[in-house]
Amino acid sequence: MKAKELRAKNPADLEQELTELLRAQFGLRMQKATQQLSNSSQLRKVRKDIARVRTVLGEKG
Repeated sequence: MKAKELRAKNPADLEQELTELLRAQFGLRMQKATQQLSNSSQLRKVRKDIARVRTVLGEKG
């Protein structure tokens, strides 16, 4: 997900996207804790996407 795509969305959509990403992060953390996560790079990708969404939300005020 690119920042340019996020800037085109309205704040309500960004909040929804953030909620989905936080749930995905929780699921990945649980998989990692139970040694079921095969691709650990997914965690980093989701964390960076969360940061992008929060940054754009901050820009929109």
